[in-house]
Amino acid sequence: IELEVIPACQSYGLGLLPYSPLGGGLLAGALQDGDHQRRGQDHVKKLLEKHGDQVARYEKYCQRLGLAPEHVALAWLLANPVVTAPIIGPRTMEQLESSLAALELELDAEMMDRLDEIWPGPGGEAPEAYSW
Repeated sequence: IELEVIPACQSYGLGLLPYSPLGGGLLAGALQDGDHQRRGQDHVKKLLEKHGDQVARYEKYCQRLGLAPEHVALAWLLANPVVTAPIIGPRTMEQLESSLAALELELDAEMMDRLDEIWPGPGGEAPEAYSW
């Protein structure tokens, strides 16, 4: 999506409505104590096998900031100018109300750089990212 869809949205003045911005719970504290239900889901297990190191670094960074991982993830997404609204899909009223905290969170340049370091994109926009 970073290679072609987001740049196309920017170019044509379109908005983007990302679905499941927390990766089914992966970016909502999947490694934290007490979240065994989420970690037990097959899709989360597979994602943790692939991205466990990144998730650990991300959660440690959020903890160092004193912020909830889910709030940081949503604020990071909302900082993208083409994102008009994420489709978050809360299961409970508590999750919905908690998500609203992301609207008040502004990530500074240093925070954005650190998140990009933990979760690097594909290397720029197409077609340059496809070249050697």
